[in-house]
Amino acid sequence: MRVDASGVAHGKAVPEPRIVSLVPSLTELLCELGLAGSIVARTGFCIHPRDQVKAIPKVGGTKDVDIEKIRQLAPTHVIVNIDENTKETAAELAQFVEHIIVTHPIAPRDNLSLFELMGFLFSVEDRAAQLIERFAEQLESLSFEKDKQARDVLYLIWRDPWMTVTNDTYISRMLNLIHWRTLPEQSRVRYPAVELADYVGKVGTVLLSSEPYPFKSKHLEEVKEIFGSDTQVSLVDGEMLSWYGSRAIAGLEYLRHLSASEH
Repeated sequence: MRVDASGVAHGKAVPEPRIVSLVPSLTELLCELGLAGSIVARTGFCIHPRDQVKAIPKVGGTKDVDIEKIRQLAPTHVIVNIDENTKETAAELAQFVEHIIVTHPIAPRDNLSLFELMGFLFSVEDRAAQLIERFAEQLESLSFEKDKQARDVLYLIWRDPWMTVTNDTYISRMLNLIHWRTLPEQSRVRYPAVELADYVGKVGTVLLSSEPYPFKSKHLEEVKEIFGSDTQVSLVDGEMLSWYGSRAIAGLEYLRHLSASEH
């Protein structure tokens, strides 16, 4: 038995599980584990790996799930996430799905237990062990950052209003691996709206994420104009910094290159 993020214990799945994944990064992970053929539905935001997921039916978005469509698919397992899906969705699905697998990785190292959980549940332990080894190797490659001087950064995820992330987020903890501290340090919400003028002269680096808002070059120029030449403003790959699961392995390597480019 293995316990998920909600504290519920689950045994190994039946030999031919029917999985609905409502979490984009975990759909990708399941495919990486060789389970694409067992996924009977996904969300419209589950876009990786493209060649595999295009054959899997969609059941809405992460927060507007088509419950009846899922019911008709008769899944044995539904994969959800505390941040990305609603409690109401999970509760409705639990009325007719035996295994609602709740996930909640909040730090890079949580990927290790995530790999182990999925490997155990769906009897793909060997593939999961390979991911664990690859993740550990990439994490070790960041060891050179231990003595690096910390820097404050503003990580933008939305425009109109401008929104950022606090240190109580997976993104922030990823950036912490290269000693980048996200501002603001204190906030009542994890993804607060901010006034960019309040941070002029207080941060040397501003990062514009490719998701959830699709920041482009025109936005880069807009933010550069606000902060001036003393601040480094860059576009970054939001998937690499916010997606857990198998993409987090590449995300660690991306971090290493990002750190080197900002010297």
